[in-house]
Amino acid sequence: MSLGSGPRELVVLGTAGAVPTRERNHNGYLLRWDGTSVLFDPGEGIQRQMLHAGVSSPRIERICVTHRHNDHCLGVPGVLNRMAQDRPGREVTVHGPEDAFDHLRALAVVAQANVRVTVQGHPALDEEVPVADVAGSALTARALDHRVPALGYRLVEPEHETFSPDALRAAGITGPDVGRLQRQGELRGVRLADVSSRRRGQVFAFVMDTRLCPAVAEVVRDADLAVLECTFAERDADLARTRGHLTARQAGETAARAGVRSLVLTHVSARYDGAELEEEARAAVAAAGGRTTVQVVRDLDVVPVPPRAARSSVAA
Repeated sequence: MSLGSGPRELVVLGTAGAVPTRERNHNGYLLRWDGTSVLFDPGEGIQRQMLHAGVSSPRIERICVTHRHNDHCLGVPGVLNRMAQDRPGREVTVHGPEDAFDHLRALAVVAQANVRVTVQGHPALDEEVPVADVAGSALTARALDHRVPALGYRLVEPEHETFSPDALRAAGITGPDVGRLQRQGELRGVRLADVSSRRRGQVFAFVMDTRLCPAVAEVVRDADLAVLECTFAERDADLARTRGHLTARQAGETAARAGVRSLVLTHVSARYDGAELEEEARAAVAAAGGRTTVQVVRDLDVVPVPPRAARSSVAA
């Protein structure tokens, strides 16, 4: 359970590769996070997909684009116009690589929407680059390896204390005294550590078009929910490498070794129906000895962010 209001979940708006199909729209992924929303890589048709999914545009505060290829950003003008219809004059920030700044700025101008748009270009570096604060969680970006500069995004919630109701009751700490204990660290001989545990913050990761490289594992490291592209099957690994993409096997193996809990696979080439890719990724997880759950998502799927387990038990 999160500390903030509202669910933490991924709403899948589109799952196709470069070419949409009858079943799969162009890319689009909305992360609901404590009352706010971040829209990742909106391709064409995402405004309509938002209607089908029941997504509210007023909650979208940021649009994060991984790179300037059109199947990952041509939906920006439509989304901005939808925002202007729902709440005229509102603010929204569009993030992307520095290389994509002019492209994203042009899309915002073309929209001619009554919203206040800020476009921010971030350097594609082989280290984490701060991007924004999202409801108290840190959003960062890191360079990947595609045919053009591309970013992977990582959202990390800070650690926080979780109280044990039974331990509080046994210690006689109730009402306003709980807050005093949290602020002071000790109250009437009861230590904070006696009645609480440290809960590691949840982690969300988003990786689209990239070849396999060390940065992929760094972006998804210990993620509760990681979204990875799986454009090709391993039998087409040479094609994947040439075009700058992951195979399902590479995605599954990397996620397992990086400690990902729940893996969402998407950006499916029209060559596949998805079942082959899911089976391949699950086999890779098993071969790597991981416990990662694997799902090749379809348009309009909703995937919850798994709750984070406590790091340590209440002191005895």
